[in-house]
Amino acid sequence: MNLVEWLQRIMVGFGAAWVMWLMLGLSVLSVAIILERGWFFWSLRDDLVVLQRDLRNALRESIDAAKKRMEASPSAEAAVVLAGLAEAQNGPSAAEEAMSGAQALQRMKLERRLAYLGTLGNNAPFIGLFGTVIGVVQAFEALGEAAKAPTAGAASQMAPQAVMSSIAEALVATAVGLAVAIPAVAFNNFYQRLIKSKLANTEALTRILMGYLKATPMPAPYREPQAIPGEEPVKTKAKASKKSDSSDKSEESK
Repeated sequence: MNLVEWLQRIMVGFGAAWVMWLMLGLSVLSVAIILERGWFFWSLRDDLVVLQRDLRNALRESIDAAKKRMEASPSAEAAVVLAGLAEAQNGPSAAEEAMSGAQALQRMKLERRLAYLGTLGNNAPFIGLFGTVIGVVQAFEALGEAAKAPTAGAASQMAPQAVMSSIAEALVATAVGLAVAIPAVAFNNFYQRLIKSKLANTEALTRILMGYLKATPMPAPYREPQAIPGEEPVKTKAKASKKSDSSDKSEESK
């Protein structure tokens, strides 16, 4: 028995039913991810026009007012701006870096599990095609068995029924593969479009905050005076002058 005959017997023995069950399991997981991602995006909804207006008005009042307004919003855009507001006292550069990091984290959350939908949408038709190939192999196997029949009458009666059932099974596998792939691709494209929209809105909100931080001088954080190389620190000089004054006063009293 050569390799081709061995593989043919395996395909005919198992049939295409296991492909159907595999596609059914993948489709159930795909539907679960579609519903979970839909609920996730629904929980992040907010009126971005109102949010932009409120952010401008709150910034005119204070940074704390802007923080309270962003904390009240469930959107991913507000979470990114809130990260920038937390670093606003350190200057525009620190706020911009904080918002870049927060935007990367939010993007990861938004794109979670979408890779599965994209992979399933691209490969489900090929899995269905594999089931189709198995059905075609079964059809030709039935024709071969019919040709080996002792009488022509028995062959003519057995061949059409076996071939037709195998071809029908093959077509069902193709249909199942397309039925699984089309919703996965459609919802993956839809969610990717939502992600692009949210990232664009995030960029608009961050520009508002950056414009405010660059136009408004922020108080620099307190730093200890640093000593110049080769010279004594300022505090040391002050202490030395105080000690010299006290020593002069003690000598005068003597």
